Amino acid sequence: MERLNRKERVAAILKILSDNPNKVISLSYFQENFNMARSTLSEDVTILKKVVEDIGVGSVETVAGPTGGVKFVAGIKEEEKERFLLELCESLKNPDRIMPGGFLYTNDLIFSPDITNKLGIIFASYFKDKDIDYVLTVETKGIPIAMMTARYLNVPLVIVRRENKVTEGPTVSINYVSGSTKKIQTMCLSKRAVKRGSNVIFIDDFMRGGGTASGIIKLMEEFESKVVGIGVLIEVKTERKLVQDYVSLLSLEKVDEENQIINIYPRIL
Repeated sequence: MERLNRKERVAAILKILSDNPNKVISLSYFQENFNMARSTLSEDVTILKKVVEDIGVGSVETVAGPTGGVKFVAGIKEEEKERFLLELCESLKNPDRIMPGGFLYTNDLIFSPDITNKLGIIFASYFKDKDIDYVLTVETKGIPIAMMTARYLNVPLVIVRRENKVTEGPTVSINYVSGSTKKIQTMCLSKRAVKRGSNVIFIDDFMRGGGTASGIIKLMEEFESKVVGIGVLIEVKTERKLVQDYVSLLSLEKVDEENQIINIYPRIL
């Protein structure tokens, strides 16, 4: 590679790190690829740390030891997060979103790359210190949010299904009780999907009674694994939850079909 000046190196290093969030890349990798001394690299990393923190997109961390290096941890400024969640609530308050039965139409938001990208960063920032092996979700609208969370944590996404798929081989299935309807439901997962003794987080788009999250906890017990975090985009405030330890970004208090009123607000503000 042609020798780069400092500005070009810092930009290139940031590109490599941001393309591999939460992954430690050895200092020797940069030394070899950019033909630079360790002292010069250290100066570049110091500059990079300040730039990333100043523009509020996360942090650059150095990891000591023989297998150490440097990694990029995605983040978002607190004021930007608050503004983003408030704007999301304003969009969700549109009466046109009210569907029969008091449901909200959210597909246009949940399947927006820009919105799910920010949601992934926010959830990843909550769980980045949990030593996570997998992000779990169920085969619903929560998949895009869970996928972006998995990207920024740099761990595999695992999708729990409602019924067995022949292509997934032997599976583990459990029955659980829905927290809102109290009906018995089933979830299943391939035996190859999660290694024994793993730490996982569960990400979903919506929580009423917490039955699905409770079922995920029980399913992971069959894999001798632990759910170390639960994150949901919207929780229904009035519903009694079967799980208590979770992070929700938005809280839905009421959907009044008759008066076309939706009361929803950021829960973390």
